[in-house]
Amino acid sequence: MAQSGRIEFGAMEAVAFGRPAAETVAEEARRRGAERVFLMVSGTLGRTTDEVAKVQQALGNRCAGLFDRMPPHTPRQAVIAAADAAREAGADLIVTLGGGSLTDGAKAVRLCLANDIRSAEALDGYRPVAGPGGALGPPPCAAPAVPQVTVPTTLSAGEFSAISGITDERRRVKELFRHPRMMPNAVVLDPAVTVHTPEWLFLSTGIRAVDHCVEGFCSAEANPYADAQALHGLGLLCRGLARVKADPGDLDARLDCQIGAWLSMAPIASGVPMGASHGIGYVLGAAFDIPHGHTSCIMLPAVMRWNKPANAARQAMVAAAMGHPGEEAADVLDGFIAGLGMPRSLAAVGIGPEHFARIAEAAMGTPWVPRNPRPIPGPAQLREILDLAA
Repeated sequence: MAQSGRIEFGAMEAVAFGRPAAETVAEEARRRGAERVFLMVSGTLGRTTDEVAKVQQALGNRCAGLFDRMPPHTPRQAVIAAADAAREAGADLIVTLGGGSLTDGAKAVRLCLANDIRSAEALDGYRPVAGPGGALGPPPCAAPAVPQVTVPTTLSAGEFSAISGITDERRRVKELFRHPRMMPNAVVLDPAVTVHTPEWLFLSTGIRAVDHCVEGFCSAEANPYADAQALHGLGLLCRGLARVKADPGDLDARLDCQIGAWLSMAPIASGVPMGASHGIGYVLGAAFDIPHGHTSCIMLPAVMRWNKPANAARQAMVAAAMGHPGEEAADVLDGFIAGLGMPRSLAAVGIGPEHFARIAEAAMGTPWVPRNPRPIPGPAQLREILDLAA
């Protein structure tokens, strides 16, 4: 039977790359007629660099407010605090400058503004629901209306999806909120702003983007559109990350990494699910506060080893795209991650076997584990993967 499928394109309108962030943000504000621009920024970036000040200066009197207190993993209470501040500022455009937690936070803030959500508990009513075909989507609600422009400083690439990962502090569980209009309207990729990002964070989130490429390409639900971008993105990331490690001031390499991260999101954006590396990673992040870049560094090689009986041919193409044809993809990934100086085992981040049963049980409830290319019927199989990553 001929291959068939349907790809839905997101609501993103533009990606600007290789241009200075401050002037590009100001151009986007003028283009949209925004007069009350609300900034959500990295507090560290604001205190230790002039990047936030440059954006404020470029916006001039269009800048209506600033929020710089978003913790990692985007906790609900911080989302509500940011939404309150944006509402008080009368925001007609939200601009983020920082990492993935800020990006996801702004997406959630826009949902809160559209639906007058004013408490962490009220977010319970906006969890995804299964549609007629079983696909998860938003419950009946108002679509986010305030636009978002994002300037990322890391490589997790959440700015290219219509999903916001938010941590419910009550249960220490990270949940995915979805709405097709939640995707940022524009993204600005400026390699110069990333030089302030700590090396471990830039490189580890780069591996997160590699994880998007690899799990997307190796999925049993892959499609040709996503495949082409994932493989090219993987090549850009592998070459670019190695060059940034060798020379942190190489802006061309940093831009290659940013473009590779952008391409890495083609699978997710076109409906291809991630697998067990992402599923387990959500639990490690929410329950153990492990940065998501590090969870990919630790889990991706182990998941690839466990999945090989289901997708060996695809894994061979991954190894070739990384410049190592004929070698085991899991070994190539592990060696590459080691060369960047990233953690490669659960023990390296203080997680021992006594936690594996809890992690396995929780990961079964994530959206990605049930769609892993090699079926995972229960926690026992996840324990096998965790043992490989121990």
